[in-house]
Amino acid sequence: MHSSYNTLKIEIAERIALLTLNRPEVLNALNNETLDELEKAFHELNASESAGAVILTGAGEKAFCAGADVRELAKLDALGARHQALRGQRVMDVIEASGKPVIAAVNGVALGGGCELAMACHVRIAAEEARFGQPEVKLGIIPGYGGTQRLTRLVGKGAAMEMVLSGDMVSAQEAQRLGLVNRLAPRSELLSVCRKLAGTFLSNGPLALRYSIEAINRGQEMPQSDALVLEASLFSLSFASADMQEGMRAFVEKRKAQFQGK
Repeated sequence: MHSSYNTLKIEIAERIALLTLNRPEVLNALNNETLDELEKAFHELNASESAGAVILTGAGEKAFCAGADVRELAKLDALGARHQALRGQRVMDVIEASGKPVIAAVNGVALGGGCELAMACHVRIAAEEARFGQPEVKLGIIPGYGGTQRLTRLVGKGAAMEMVLSGDMVSAQEAQRLGLVNRLAPRSELLSVCRKLAGTFLSNGPLALRYSIEAINRGQEMPQSDALVLEASLFSLSFASADMQEGMRAFVEKRKAQFQGK
């Protein structure tokens, strides 16, 4: 990682990259510069040999991310809004398609684009005080960075309809009940819980993690019969890896596997 960022902070330790949205003065809102830097950062992290997993969080105690920068959105016409939505969706797609596990450490409010950002991550761990919402309808618009689609896939049509059409926030506890959040943690323990989970992921084969993420992400968009073919193909690919040989040997020899991602 050689790039410098104006709106992000990146720290890598023990193969875990901590990526922090660093605009606490505006509750870590997603302006265009932040979107561009997020896309660049994830491309770099995906290519980095020093990072095997990513934890994404927000600076300060109030917000993970309060959403898109409304001052920028207010200047758009219809054509500009379409380009903006596609831009935001592209960034979320890059995060979701990462072959390395991405954990959202939701330390405060995750609203609008912030909720969409959390949903693009593979797993969401939330502080007990966190709140989630898609309040776009209160501005006379709809979610544009994938919110209507990822929320529906995570919590189901009825719950997604209620959240999007009301624009109301839900507590971290309700988000967990709905399936939007994997687990909760006290704010003071949030990052340590996320690091422990990332460490669990990293103890497994890197190629197996990548193929699993691909199977789940792509498979949910397919008929089950096609998704099972995809799974079988990725399953067979894993058997062509040195990691598979090492994993099998380690199991038989009752030792910890030393995976190389090959």
